Amino acid sequence: MAQASPLVIFFLVFGSFFATYNLVTMIIHYGSTESVAIDHGTLLFDPITEMPTHVKNPKRSKTPFHVALTATGTTYSKWQCRIMYYWYKKQRNLPGSEMGGFTRILHSGQPDNLMDEIPTIVVDPLPEGQDRGYVVLNRPWAFVQWLEKATIEEEYVLMAEPDHIFLRPLPNLAHGGYPAAFPFFYIEPKKNEKIIRKFYPKKNGPVSNIDQIGNSPVIIKKDLIKKIAPTWMNVSMKMKYDSETDDTFGWVLEMYAYAVASALHGVSHILWKDFMLQPPWDLETTNKYILHYTYGCDYTLKGELTYGKIGEWRFDKRSYEQRPPPRNLSLPPPGVPESVVTLVKMVNEASANLPNWDTL
Repeated sequence: MAQASPLVIFFLVFGSFFATYNLVTMIIHYGSTESVAIDHGTLLFDPITEMPTHVKNPKRSKTPFHVALTATGTTYSKWQCRIMYYWYKKQRNLPGSEMGGFTRILHSGQPDNLMDEIPTIVVDPLPEGQDRGYVVLNRPWAFVQWLEKATIEEEYVLMAEPDHIFLRPLPNLAHGGYPAAFPFFYIEPKKNEKIIRKFYPKKNGPVSNIDQIGNSPVIIKKDLIKKIAPTWMNVSMKMKYDSETDDTFGWVLEMYAYAVASALHGVSHILWKDFMLQPPWDLETTNKYILHYTYGCDYTLKGELTYGKIGEWRFDKRSYEQRPPPRNLSLPPPGVPESVVTLVKMVNEASANLPNWDTL
């Protein structure tokens, strides 16, 4: 039997959504109230989510996870992906790592000139106009396609983004059916309960069931994300097409959609505060695993933060939408936090060692 194209699969999966504008009504619930515990002896920090201490289930062997990176074919995305993959390769085989294989999920619909450098699978973007200018809406659709067509050897998947840098070897922070996630202070389901209830009815339980997370970084069993991804896609589209929700959630809409979709499936996450840091607000990299450089870093030459105002010294990824940052960026002035200094040093090391940096 001939295999359906991704576009056909899209309309088969989501046709009812566009026709009736309703959420998926049949939800398989995962997770349970069974107590679990983390073997704290194998980890450097404690999760935010309280875990029972009376149950011990230490890890007896490595549990590798596959790194899945969603990306566009733009220059802006490419140079970030190259830096991310460079540091993945450096950290993967070091002691303490449980990092397995790597896939860049390219949702441009066509191959690009990084195919030979980074393991890549090409998937289709949303049909033209469906993302309404919100390119991130392609992320859940990309995962739906990838999980449908890919052979993933590892039992777990890390959902990652181009502007992530691995600071050190990353262990598998998930625990069985409990995925590991980073808590975002600006994801506030309880504060936005009126809107959340459009997508998470009262019959599903309290809004507190919805974790304060996005989809990335998350380490999750692949069978769980296979179940969550279509719902995540469905909820994302419904949120985007609801004007009140779109206006309220803005650029974090798809993050809320993942959190809601997980709760609809009964999946709770272990929240690891040290999973990731975000300069310039987080000042040190000690015991952190991922550096997320989403915010601009602006400082005076005296090392004073001027956030919201272009500094005398700055590093902002958005300054390099049309071209990669030049090699050998100047280091921050004295007094700038260690996290920002580390960011610039790691960008510089990657750009110095990657071929054709200025032209590829």
